[in-house]
Amino acid sequence: MWRRSTESSYSSASRRRRLQRRVVKPYRLSPARRLLNLLFRPLARLGLAGPRTHLLTVAGRRTGRLWSTPVSLIDLDGERYAVAPYGERNWVKNARAAGWVELRRGRARERLAVVELDGEQAVPILREYYRRSRVTHSFFDVGLASSAEDWLEEAPRHPAFRLVRGE
Repeated sequence: MWRRSTESSYSSASRRRRLQRRVVKPYRLSPARRLLNLLFRPLARLGLAGPRTHLLTVAGRRTGRLWSTPVSLIDLDGERYAVAPYGERNWVKNARAAGWVELRRGRARERLAVVELDGEQAVPILREYYRRSRVTHSFFDVGLASSAEDWLEEAPRHPAFRLVRGE
């Protein structure tokens, strides 16, 4: 019978790096998450899903069909931001392609331009999002005590957009 040798094929530095990094939970649209989204969509539309939750609607990049998803916004220094805690989801790709999103909360609707933030611009927004949204912590490979460099490394995995009112 073949036995694995006690020596690993990985270098010790590689092994150390793997052990030092937390395992980040991959986003999967599970049946529970689908149900949660199904429940939150009408609540967000009615303005009853919490003070930061809005229904974000954007045109599909291929079909032009309107797609909606609940999002939690961050208000910081008089600006509003949308963060993709689960990574580059379809709403992110569609917002990039369209250049705009529509936010709905109760009877209020507004169409806003989106400006994607680069890594350095995104760091304070991501930190604030992380601080306020505990439910998404398992999708981040950093914590509140992490260094600015760690957050900068994490930023590309969580696109962030500044939402700008049209002129």
